Amino acid sequence: MGLFGNSNPPLIGVDISSTAVKLLQLSQSGGRYRVDHYAVEPLPPNAVVEKNIVEVEAVGDAIKRALARSGSKVKHAAAAVAGSAVITKVIPVQGNLSEDELEDQVEFEARQYIPYPIEEVSLDFEVLGPVPGNPELINVLLAASRTENVEIRQSALDLAGLAPKVIDVEAFAMENAYQLIADQLAVQKDALVALVDVGATMTNLNVLRNQRSIYTREQVFGGKQLTDEVVRRFGLSYEEAGLAKRQGGLPESYEVEVLEPFKEAMVQQISRLLQFFYAGSEFNRIDQIVLAGGCASIAGIADMVEEQLGVPTVVANPLANMSLGPRVQAHALAQDAPAMMIACGLALRSFD
Repeated sequence: MGLFGNSNPPLIGVDISSTAVKLLQLSQSGGRYRVDHYAVEPLPPNAVVEKNIVEVEAVGDAIKRALARSGSKVKHAAAAVAGSAVITKVIPVQGNLSEDELEDQVEFEARQYIPYPIEEVSLDFEVLGPVPGNPELINVLLAASRTENVEIRQSALDLAGLAPKVIDVEAFAMENAYQLIADQLAVQKDALVALVDVGATMTNLNVLRNQRSIYTREQVFGGKQLTDEVVRRFGLSYEEAGLAKRQGGLPESYEVEVLEPFKEAMVQQISRLLQFFYAGSEFNRIDQIVLAGGCASIAGIADMVEEQLGVPTVVANPLANMSLGPRVQAHALAQDAPAMMIACGLALRSFD
């Protein structure tokens, strides 16, 4: 099975992050999407470390529990491999090749970019269109990941009773979900938009132009640092700390002594990621920042980023314009929405 795959039966998007699995199933009627089923299920500590699945049974069990809670009866799933486990490259090739010739050519080109034996790699490609200024060539997007990264995700889905139909790449799933947010932004179509996903252990920057990804980078930083500090300072268990972060009930000193320094650190991390982007590209400014991931839900974080970095900043809600099925609780979904970008991008693969 390739990395992109294609699908016709309804799919449930399964995002496996470092601390939770997130499930989302969408349907479409009259040009509008509807959230039919969704669930977020916490993972045991260290079942997934920095997006690498360590304990496949624990992940399979969590997906199974999430599936039961979501009420979905769908049997096919789309999941994604993390950016750090994927090599992507746009390569120009001759435009007049047959499908088989194109496949051979892409595999030949891939050998130059992939540091593993080609036998150990899952490869896929997508034709992007003609090379600007050279109509005889076409640009092809190559995506490759070690087969074991793909297979361990397939195994986790199998254990939960789901058939993996699509294994995507997280950055592409984000790009896919971004189209739902683009209409909410007051920027030109060709504006530079920095999509910053701050999860539990990893922060991802995805810079988009014309709704296509032009730069991605990730670094180790996330909400787990805040949870660890709550555990250390207030003597709670890890589970209690995670709940208290979301639902409140911590001592007054939490806001000033723990949350504020974490927010400051988050702004610095975003600033650093943007500096890397500026240093490696011809650009020196961003038109819009969109915050996603669990940490985007922290009250006041968007205002703080906007104020300190001088760039208009909003919190992502890819589900804002969707209707909701009878089983979906609006309040819970609204709280989880910024963290549902990847799950949403995967669920959208139902409509390819």
